[in-house]
This record gives sequence, structure tokens and C-alpha cells, in this order.
Amino acid sequence: MQSEPAAGDAKPPIDAAPRRGNTMVGIAWMLAATVGFVIMHMLIRQLSAEIHPFEIAFFRNFLGLFLLAGWFTKVGWSALKTNNPGLHLWRGVVNSVAMLCYFMSLSYAPFATVAALGFTSQLFAALGAVLFLGERFRMRRTAAMVVGFVGVLVIVQPGAATVGVGEILVISSAIAWSVALLLIKTMSRTDSSWTITAYMNILLTPTTLVAAAFYWTWPSFEQFLWLSAIAITGTLAQTALNQALREAEVAVVMPFEFLRLIWAGLIGYFIFAELPGVWTWVGGAMIIGSTSYIAYRESLQRRRQRDQERPGASS
Repeated sequence: MQSEPAAGDAKPPIDAAPRRGNTMVGIAWMLAATVGFVIMHMLIRQLSAEIHPFEIAFFRNFLGLFLLAGWFTKVGWSALKTNNPGLHLWRGVVNSVAMLCYFMSLSYAPFATVAALGFTSQLFAALGAVLFLGERFRMRRTAAMVVGFVGVLVIVQPGAATVGVGEILVISSAIAWSVALLLIKTMSRTDSSWTITAYMNILLTPTTLVAAAFYWTWPSFEQFLWLSAIAITGTLAQTALNQALREAEVAVVMPFEFLRLIWAGLIGYFIFAELPGVWTWVGGAMIIGSTSYIAYRESLQRRRQRDQERPGASS
């Protein structure tokens, strides 16, 4: 999500192109992004005791439009030219579902559990790319996906305990976001990243408003300030993530997302008096390790393809 597992946590597609730059600077930007996202989710968790998460999601997108308006003054309205209006619409719908489910999950599940299960979107995206986009099953990537999904079972422990509403919501969010990632992957063949970002912000505002309308309460001035803080924090975190991906390759910076689980565990303990269980850490490490390995293998494969396509490579 912007960059939620939704428009505020919109993680990059698993095939995001590697960038050239300073690796250490890219890692620093990634560290800043992990802090920003966790702070935003903490604010959402706190405010959801007073305002329904659906309304928080709407304001997250609505206030983001003002930042988008400033961006349009620089790039112009040509960014809205697209050959895929239908795909953008579908992306807006599934992205909204991802964001709404994720925001709701923060009210039901332990903070660290939500953070850990949120990483599964990359696993579902990798599986969907094989099933629906014709990508090949590769043994190592398949093994990594299996490890990641086992990590999910380690966290939720079906059978040993009742799977809660929060866990179901965050996994549903991850599935919806993985669909959005596949749509992004398809649209990126013809549309620029600027166009995809613009339509995401524009479409999520009305779709989340429809959901929020059923639970609407006008925020007080103090609540509006907190809503603004959520929008600003999410936007800054997404900007930091984008900058990290410009400075360094996906395979380099994505493993540092594990810090989001650590920050979430600390905030859960000190702010919400939640002590993450050992299986949350074990399962989270399995999920993040598998997604990082998938990103590394995809990056390696792209590098080989570029080397093969380079003039004189076959000589």
C-alpha cells in the first residue's frame, strides 16, 4: 500500500529491477523504511481504538492525494496515460482489499504476528507468477517457497490453537497484495512506475471511502492530526523504500526487512504489553529468509539474462 501491504506498504514486485548506486546508502534507506512502516502501523493500532480501521485507511489515501498533487505539478498529467485502464482498476480493488484487511488485522492479532505474516505476500506472488504468468518452476525457488509456507504454519499453529481473526485477516491481505504485485508486474511492461503509482493513489481513495462509509465518524481535531501523521509517516517510509531500491539491488536490501519484525516485537512489548512467542520469531525468520532467497535468485537470473543479451555475449 504508497506502502502498506496496501497502498501504504506497497512492497516492490519480486522482479523489481536492480539499481546502481551505493549499497551502504541503500541499506541505510531500507533501515529507515522499516522504522517508518512499523511506526505507521503502531499509530494505526493506537487510533483504531477510536476510529474504525476502514476510515483510517481512507484518510491514509485521501491525505496522500495532496502529496500526489504536488508531484503532478512537476511531472504533469502525462503520467496518467496508460494502455491498461482495466488492469489499473482491478489493481485498485485488490489493493484496497489488502489494505483494509491489514489495517483490521492490527486490531485483532499481536503486533509482531501481523508483521511476520505480512511478509508472506512475496511468497504468494512468487507462486502466482508460476501459476498464472507462466514462469518456470525452479527447484530452489520452490524449496524456498515451501520453507516460507511452513513458517506460516509455525506461527499460526493450526490444530494446536485456534487460528484467530487477526491471523486470517493478515494472510488474506497478503494474498490480495500478491495479486496486486502480479498486476503491477504485468502493467510494468508498458506503463511507467510513475503511472502505476499515480493510479494506485487515485483509485484507493474512493474504494476505501466506500468501505469507510459504513463505519463513518467525523474525527476530532486531535484525531485528524494523528491521521495526518499516519499518512506522512507512510509516505516517508515508502519514499525511503523506493530510494533503497534505487541505491542497491533487491537481493541486498530486502533481507533487512527482518528488522521490521524486531521493531514490531519491541513495540508490541513496550507499547502494547505483548510478548511475542518463540514460534513467531522462528516462523518469521523462515518466511523472511525464504522471500529474501527468492529475491536473490530472481536477481541472479536477471543478471544472467542481461549478460546473455549483451552484444557480443555469445562470441
